[in-house]
Amino acid sequence: MLTKFRGLTHREALVFRGTKRWAEFSPFIEYSDQEASNWLAAALSFANQDLPQLHRTSIGVNATLPAVSPEEVDGVLSNFGDFSTVKIKVAERGQPLLDDVLRVLKVAESYPNCKIRLDANGNLTPEQALELLAQIPLDRLDYFEQPCASLAELVELRKTLKHLGLDVLIAADESIRKASDPLEVARLGAADIVMLKVQPLGGIERSLEIAKQAGLPAVVSSALETSIGLAQGAYLAAALPELDYDCGLGTLSLMESDITANPLRPVAGRITPVEVEPDAALLEKYQASPERTVWWLARLGRCYDLLES
Repeated sequence: MLTKFRGLTHREALVFRGTKRWAEFSPFIEYSDQEASNWLAAALSFANQDLPQLHRTSIGVNATLPAVSPEEVDGVLSNFGDFSTVKIKVAERGQPLLDDVLRVLKVAESYPNCKIRLDANGNLTPEQALELLAQIPLDRLDYFEQPCASLAELVELRKTLKHLGLDVLIAADESIRKASDPLEVARLGAADIVMLKVQPLGGIERSLEIAKQAGLPAVVSSALETSIGLAQGAYLAAALPELDYDCGLGTLSLMESDITANPLRPVAGRITPVEVEPDAALLEKYQASPERTVWWLARLGRCYDLLES
């Protein structure tokens, strides 16, 4: 990682070729086998099944800003090239609210033509979310992603925003991909937008079904994958019948390198869904240690057994 993101300085992934194309299995290290098995289901389907019918060949993507200081904002965002939307990480554990406010204000000042999104990963209470919103330019806000952890808190926040006459859209991420029932968000009126991450949700087909049943606008986002994993997300975004928002699929710009000679980085703020082939020299360069390889293969086997059971 060029900048520490989600507490990570390196990203680990297992990639393999199926009967049709390369795929990626890259659940975060701390995830349980049960949760990680969804990621494997997604990888197996992408590797071995036909691609979905596409409704577009180009996907607009946002820049993503980790919880950095205002002085670091321009340096991080320069890696994304042209963009019209910035997603800003807020509510980083251990950082005060003032840090978030200053980060947002710096982006608003330095990129006056860009829409702004906030992503709190569920780390705020409704009261803290309102306190943050009161100190930033709401006319620039595209939406607020997962401000609170629970559905009850999201419902409460939306009701308060409506009561105050504030036109702030709420997007649900963890409340969908980590939920036993991803459609409960829509049934309870807890969000205006659904975030779709193709690996955690089990693949393109299941993600499309969730979006259809939720009946809400969808945004496809990455899970910090290599270009191989990002390609699966790009095909999902291209297959959605409607796509009204930029997607969070430009995250390769947060990484120092990749495992393909043609990385899926945004060009003029857009990416194109393509099947990605890894480069043999890069695979060798970034190959895991023997100990990590054993760990990943054991995890792969356990997750596969869960899918078979």
